Amino acid sequence: MVRLTRIYTRGGDDGTTSLVGGRRVQKDHIRIESYGTVDELNATLGMARERADATIVEQAVREDVIALLTTLQNQLFDLGSGLATPTEDRWEGQPVIDDVEVTWLEGQIDRLNAQLTPLRSFVLPGGGPVGAALHLSRTVCRRAERVTLALAREEALPGAELRYLNRLSDLLFVLGRWVAMKTGEPEPLWQARPRT
Repeated sequence: MVRLTRIYTRGGDDGTTSLVGGRRVQKDHIRIESYGTVDELNATLGMARERADATIVEQAVREDVIALLTTLQNQLFDLGSGLATPTEDRWEGQPVIDDVEVTWLEGQIDRLNAQLTPLRSFVLPGGGPVGAALHLSRTVCRRAERVTLALAREEALPGAELRYLNRLSDLLFVLGRWVAMKTGEPEPLWQARPRT
């Protein structure tokens, strides 16, 4: 169980912060950028979840979306914890994102994508309030993947972090399309400007 008794410590006033294990690093260190971007992604999924709860009328669809996003948020917390912990400071039983979660993501992608019509053009971000929020999450996920790749070039990562983020961005794209379809929201498609 986690217990937070103090929110501010003044320890970061000099531009540094502590990793799990106690090592102090600059707040713009690549490891901080990595788990900070995962935290941002988690917050965007929280926004998408709240929009789903407020706007999706069909109960089964609303519950499916909320359950899926809640699972993803918990997985992202595990991912952030792993990214915040240098290899030498890992502990026995620490949650790590591995191939089990990647396979689960692939199963969700296949389940949702099977219900969609094939694309004949690129989709513009949109598709209603939930779809638009999921497209925003997808772009933050891609940024988290890029930053985590930069971290992986400097330090070994313990699990399937990069595969997970790559698959998660695909799931968020498919989920955005699926929600638009289920809620009857039109999907804006890219229309190439004719060359003159």
